[in-house]
Amino acid sequence: MQKDDATDQEYVKNLPVGAALSWGLVKPSKRGPKREMTIEQIVETAIGIADKDGIAAVSMNRVASALGFTAMSLYRYIPSKDDLLLLMQEAVCGIPISPEKENVDWREEMREYVKANIKVFRDHPWFGDIPIRGIPITPNNLYFVDWMLRIMRNFPLVDYEKMSIVLLISNYARSVGLVHRDMDLAVQSGSSPEEFSGLNYGEALKHLVKPDQFPDLYPVVMSGVYTGENELDNPVGNDFDFGLERILDGIEFYLNSRAT
Repeated sequence: MQKDDATDQEYVKNLPVGAALSWGLVKPSKRGPKREMTIEQIVETAIGIADKDGIAAVSMNRVASALGFTAMSLYRYIPSKDDLLLLMQEAVCGIPISPEKENVDWREEMREYVKANIKVFRDHPWFGDIPIRGIPITPNNLYFVDWMLRIMRNFPLVDYEKMSIVLLISNYARSVGLVHRDMDLAVQSGSSPEEFSGLNYGEALKHLVKPDQFPDLYPVVMSGVYTGENELDNPVGNDFDFGLERILDGIEFYLNSRAT
């Protein structure tokens, strides 16, 4: 048992403290004043601040004040703001993963995966403001990776190919999530969906965009497609769904080519 504990400690040394905390690998210190907070309370409070005022508003001092303690008290639980941000990201990714089903089209499962990812960006607008610092290493984030790999369990692909598809789909979900997030924030600040899409500026652009200056953009602007006019006549439907379906088409084509 002692040998296993020693091995765990070696692993912990190679992880950011925030990641180690997310796995429950860091034992609470018994030194100092009585522990009056929990890591979960600290992270939940920080998320509440970020949801309301953005990630820039999150500081160790503000989180501590919201809990009625000093910033120094917080450092006994979470040693740095970077670790706190990592734990915040981990917490909001703790959403229910779709249970495994039989005889479900893999394309439909990937659509569900993308929707779940997008929802995180829309529910917590600050999520996309934290830079990506490496591969997922915390439990909830790894559950997302495992979810995608489960969908591809029976694909005739090697692990490198599967992980490349995970990255492809996740990057698309992140991109769409950020656009939806920005649209939500614009509307909340008093803008309108028509302003965001450029629909309100369609007539102006038709006068400003000249065929000699923008030869290929000009006919698109004049048709109204550029600013989303005549959406009911749109044969491809939602732009984001259209993009996802083309990615899934590409994966399907690749799978068929591997099977022959």
